[in-house]
Amino acid sequence: MHNKNKSRGSYFYAIGLSYKKADAEIRGHFSLDEDAKQALLKQAKENGIESLVVISTCNRTEIYGFAEHPFQLIQLLCDNTRGTLEEFQNVAYIYKNNEAISHMFRVGSGLDSQILGDFEIISQLKTSTKLSRKHGLLNNYTERLVNAVIQASKRIKTETDISSGATSVSFASVQYILNTIENVSDKNILLFGTGKIGRNTCENLVKHTKNEHITLINRTKTRAEQIAGKFNLVVKDYANLQEEINKTDILIVATGAQRPTIDKHIIQSEKPLLILDLSIPKNVDSNVEELNHVNLVHLDHLSQITDQTLEARKAHIPSAEVIIEEIKAEFKSWLETRKFAPTIKALKHKLSDFAAAELDTQRKKNVDFNEAQAELISNNIIQKITNHFAHHLKDDNISTDDSLELIKKVFQLEPATKNV
Repeated sequence: MHNKNKSRGSYFYAIGLSYKKADAEIRGHFSLDEDAKQALLKQAKENGIESLVVISTCNRTEIYGFAEHPFQLIQLLCDNTRGTLEEFQNVAYIYKNNEAISHMFRVGSGLDSQILGDFEIISQLKTSTKLSRKHGLLNNYTERLVNAVIQASKRIKTETDISSGATSVSFASVQYILNTIENVSDKNILLFGTGKIGRNTCENLVKHTKNEHITLINRTKTRAEQIAGKFNLVVKDYANLQEEINKTDILIVATGAQRPTIDKHIIQSEKPLLILDLSIPKNVDSNVEELNHVNLVHLDHLSQITDQTLEARKAHIPSAEVIIEEIKAEFKSWLETRKFAPTIKALKHKLSDFAAAELDTQRKKNVDFNEAQAELISNNIIQKITNHFAHHLKDDNISTDDSLELIKKVFQLEPATKNV
């Protein structure tokens, strides 16, 4: 599949880093909050980038876009995060053209997720695509590719059991609590942060622990109150955070801050305390581990919890890959058709000019010239010829680029417009 934008010398790239090689701390350095995403997109526009989509989750940060060289995209990432070029080189990956396309399909279909079959990423891909469109950074190629990935994700979700069973970071955290803490229903649990992971964790806590001593704290109190109302839980002000931490037995941190919000100085109680940090970047300073009564567990550890559910999901990977290949083939077909469409259109115009000139000659020569019949015959011939060329260009056994150049040379066609 040729994805080069010849008029500007750009290629389609996927650059980024994930849980596979980058630990939570490094992923935190490259994490992009909403303001950073906006700044990155603005800078990309100013730098002449034509199309770009960026995603940043607790497990990965990636940029998909067109560039003459991947360093243009890497620079955007480093300029808008705390990550350095050296860190990126140590843990990151760069995919180009076909490999970049395949990578996006695997990410969007849950095959590359830290927990196999987790489709949370697809909602962020949709949101990020809308944001890119808003900034004028979404060309037809990227939009079509994202839609194909979304289609694959839907089919895999409905046609396979790769996402069956309750498995997610939030569920894994509750499993860990149940396996580690005795008499969980009698313990005080404090959930700090009520974003998506916080909400999911809260729901799993209520469902599986049968605990009636769960307290919620969020910087924006109204968000915590909305969730608390649903489950009949207690909400405390952010100002009461230290007081509540010193009362609790289990602290779950799921905030979206760029730097730690919890450290050893805020913990004054000396009773055993389990802290689960479900945030990227890490929101609990590692210095809490200096306190003998504190046990700190990060989401990277929770994500490694494998159970029968995850093992069962692996059996569905081949089925998911078949679906991906089908939809990738459709995308490739669209791409190839789109690639030669301007040339076919130009050829049709050239043949129409030939026909018009010949019809004009015959019209002058023949008094009883049948205008309607002549036009019908010439239009049919033009359509047959262009269809023949289009069919030839779709043949996988020939070089589309060579054939296009030959057609343009033989018929003296104008250079095709850019097709990316």
